[in-house]
Amino acid sequence: MADLTAKGAALAAARAGDFAGLPVYDRARECAPREEVRALQLEKLKAQVAWTYDRVAWYRERMDALGVAPGDIRSLDDVHKLPFTDKSVLRDTFPYGLFAVPLDEVVELHASSGTTGKPIVVGYNAHDMDVWSDCIARLAQMAGVVPGDRVQMAFGYGMFTGGFGLHYGCQKLGCMMIPAGSGNTERHIAMIGDYGTTVLIATPSYALHMCEVGERLGFDWKASTLRVGLFGGEPCPPGLKAEIEERMHIVCTDNYGLTEVMGPGVSGECLAARDMQHIAEDHFLWEVVDPETGEPVGEGEMGELVLTPLDKQAIPVLRYRTHDLTRVVCEPCACGRTSARMQKVRARCDDMLIIRGTNVFPSQVEDVLSGIRGVTPHYRIVVETANGLDRMTVHVELKPEAFSDSFEEMEGLRRAIEEKLKGVLLVGVRVKLVEPGGIERTTGKAKHVEDLRK
Repeated sequence: MADLTAKGAALAAARAGDFAGLPVYDRARECAPREEVRALQLEKLKAQVAWTYDRVAWYRERMDALGVAPGDIRSLDDVHKLPFTDKSVLRDTFPYGLFAVPLDEVVELHASSGTTGKPIVVGYNAHDMDVWSDCIARLAQMAGVVPGDRVQMAFGYGMFTGGFGLHYGCQKLGCMMIPAGSGNTERHIAMIGDYGTTVLIATPSYALHMCEVGERLGFDWKASTLRVGLFGGEPCPPGLKAEIEERMHIVCTDNYGLTEVMGPGVSGECLAARDMQHIAEDHFLWEVVDPETGEPVGEGEMGELVLTPLDKQAIPVLRYRTHDLTRVVCEPCACGRTSARMQKVRARCDDMLIIRGTNVFPSQVEDVLSGIRGVTPHYRIVVETANGLDRMTVHVELKPEAFSDSFEEMEGLRRAIEEKLKGVLLVGVRVKLVEPGGIERTTGKAKHVEDLRK
């Protein structure tokens, strides 16, 4: 297919950091000197704070109580004078309490599932939609997506921001969208073959499930037209990414965002340095703070990411505490971009489990399992109380070649995994081995933890 040959050349140029011939959005901003970026952020921050103070009663009341007026924001450090926002604020003001524009100016609503209480509702006016699609087009291009690519959507089209956000942005880049939606894996695989899909949008866990189903059906991933995976919605550990790339024969990239500040598009992975993600700094002011104290940590140190959108009109949010743990560095990237880069989020403050006084993160379990041969990336953690003590059981799924009828072999493997987990977690856990395919697959975010403690 001649068009794929042309796309391959464009992808090679993107890998080398050569932007010539590619429609890079805000090219000057992506490669601008740091002082220019910071000056733009300050200009936008002043305007955003004034907009929010004038139009949103909740923020005006909090700022008045702190003795802070919009005119007090004279430097980027002055952002620390503003109140934090968290998920509870959006729930307490449900549905429209934080909106800053009349509802007849809102062109689209999105929301969280609301499974743990009132849903988080966000709105977008025409300006917000333009900014959102621009951010997505930028991250897609960083991942090697080019105009004319055929992009197949495996996210659901509902109130979730992921499906529509990535749809709009890739379409803005000049791609053909294939709105397949979530579910029906065999149909997805058939569509890749029928339509010559070159880009897949999915959660990484669902992409791996597609690999498994395709292999059972005899689908030749190596010979397929698929080239790039734009994955999000959940963390993608290095081991999982490597396995998908090897089995699907694609470049697998991550992107980051959250409903409360816009949706996907906050940051994305370039092809030159794939361990970090470029933040769209012209649209978001970032901070990294100590999760306990809320005080800023030093550059490059791990902490909780706090985001202030700088161009959001319909529902502006100041200093949103994401609860995501990361670190941010500001040195220029090998790709030529000067925008700050955040480490890919692997853990959250509120994901932490306390097991008999010891802090445990699911990402630690992922890292241990990824280093064990014969184990799939699918796992499940069950925490319960027995005889007054917390007990943690890790359900570990085996690959077919590792599964044996020999009790001694299976027991030896189980004990070895327990020892490796104990060495990292510093607390004893039980391991239960699960036959291939025994961990439930999902088309959305994979749920790894079930906490049954009362």
